[in-house]
Amino acid sequence: MGVTVYTARCRLLLAAVLLLGTVLLLGAALSACQMQRAAVKLSVARAADTPRDASVYIDEQFVGFLGVVAARGVRLPEGEHRISVEKVGYFPWDELVVSDRRPIALTVSLRKIPD
Repeated sequence: MGVTVYTARCRLLLAAVLLLGTVLLLGAALSACQMQRAAVKLSVARAADTPRDASVYIDEQFVGFLGVVAARGVRLPEGEHRISVEKVGYFPWDELVVSDRRPIALTVSLRKIPD
């Protein structure tokens, strides 16, 4: 009889843990969906003399190379963000943007550092 009660309690505890896990996963998924809806499209164009392999950073986080970011765009959550583009041998390019549900379009032009 004691083993049966113990097994039933284990099953009940396991079911509670699984239910809690499911609720937490659903909450995280809902939060991610809401963040996607609040995201704003950032379009980045590059000037002809700007290298495609320049590094693009958003809020100091590397997001990709300029050629790829220019081709695909990036989604930004609402708020203030610093967009930086860097390449060795060029002055860095920097701009502060505020995303507020309207698409943002930037044109990046890197200038070579004189020898």
